[in-house]
Amino acid sequence: MEEPKSQSEVKEYFRIVGMRPLVGNVTVGGSKNAALPILAATLLSDEPSLIHNVPDLLDVQTMVMVLESLGVQVERVGRHSYRIMPATLSGSEPPYELIRKMRASFLVTGPLISRLGRAQVPLPGGCAIGSRPIDLHLKGFTHLGVRVSMRSGYIEAWAERLQGGEVYFDFPSVGATENVMMLAATIEDETIIANAAREPEVVDLARFLTLMGASIEGAGTDTVVVRGRKNLKGCEYTIMNDRIEAGTFCVAAAITRGDVVVQGIEVSLLRSVVTKLEEVGAKVERMAEDVVRVTMPCRPKPTNIKTMPYPGFPTDMQAQFMSLLCLAEGVSVITETVFESRFAHVGELERMGAKIQVEGRSAVVVGVEKLNGTQVTATDLRAGAALVLAGLAAEGVTEVYGVRHIDRGYEDLEVKLRSLGASIERVRE
Repeated sequence: MEEPKSQSEVKEYFRIVGMRPLVGNVTVGGSKNAALPILAATLLSDEPSLIHNVPDLLDVQTMVMVLESLGVQVERVGRHSYRIMPATLSGSEPPYELIRKMRASFLVTGPLISRLGRAQVPLPGGCAIGSRPIDLHLKGFTHLGVRVSMRSGYIEAWAERLQGGEVYFDFPSVGATENVMMLAATIEDETIIANAAREPEVVDLARFLTLMGASIEGAGTDTVVVRGRKNLKGCEYTIMNDRIEAGTFCVAAAITRGDVVVQGIEVSLLRSVVTKLEEVGAKVERMAEDVVRVTMPCRPKPTNIKTMPYPGFPTDMQAQFMSLLCLAEGVSVITETVFESRFAHVGELERMGAKIQVEGRSAVVVGVEKLNGTQVTATDLRAGAALVLAGLAAEGVTEVYGVRHIDRGYEDLEVKLRSLGASIERVRE
């Protein structure tokens, strides 16, 4: 697959004319955070797998290039389906230039150890939202018989014989839970993962591994029990839809005082987001199991938010909600407990007239009557989404730069917003 052009070659931004209520229906696409580990998990078998509902995103393209760099054959079957043929897997060292782009690419480590008995993976990169140490991944591997060393910016891991065991995480890390689950899926002994992440994307990966032949119990709880199978089989699987994209459109309806029906996501997965929307005055109607309607009849009320691992309020929705609370009639406090550097969007929102004071891991948001359009720059994925939402509600024209960050996690965002009546266009220079 051809590597996308760098931002230095193509300069892009979103040009938004704000203060237009969003009205209409929008359908959510496949989940980025479920697609990436599932694509990595296809390496666990030497048989082909056919994966559907894969979102067309830069992060997905990066993961596909990582697989191809390891000798795996990847065939794109339509825009949202991939056939992965891992029988030709030969490399155990994905290239640094790919791994540095995306932290989730470290998820190939567990499958590589399982298939080849070794992996040499560069320390990963990704969004600049704080330290996301991989020590939990490595600690989990060592409990399953893996030996680990670190030198010159590389993690070297190898195992002569894998064995089941009990892994306890100090923090319920999603990536570490997924990596250990994948490694354990080919170990015929029993592996117990305690204080596991409970996110729906972890559950989706467990479903995929089960379809490949592993036995997994407790996914979605804090204790996951894996009984692996030495020779997993390929399978056909459809990835869940993206709850963060759904939540973003729900907030878009509220911040523009619109009327939007969001389809394609299990409403129960949005419980914490829906609760906060109702607290600020939005009307949320559950029209079906996977359909929700959001209307906003008035200026938002203030509320307090504390991000937590699932089922708490998701850190991936913190920035979008901050944009909404910038327009609230009162003072709100947002506390970020998951990532310590996830307030990079604050300065850009202040350029638009927001009043925000950051104190350690908390941000005090004093609501203003209106935001003003200006030039702003996204520094990470969710910050980019927040700036787009702010632009939709702002008076005048907003230009959001750093679109590449947004493209990592939102497919056709400007197209979907235009279908709801937004004035937004992608400008390429």
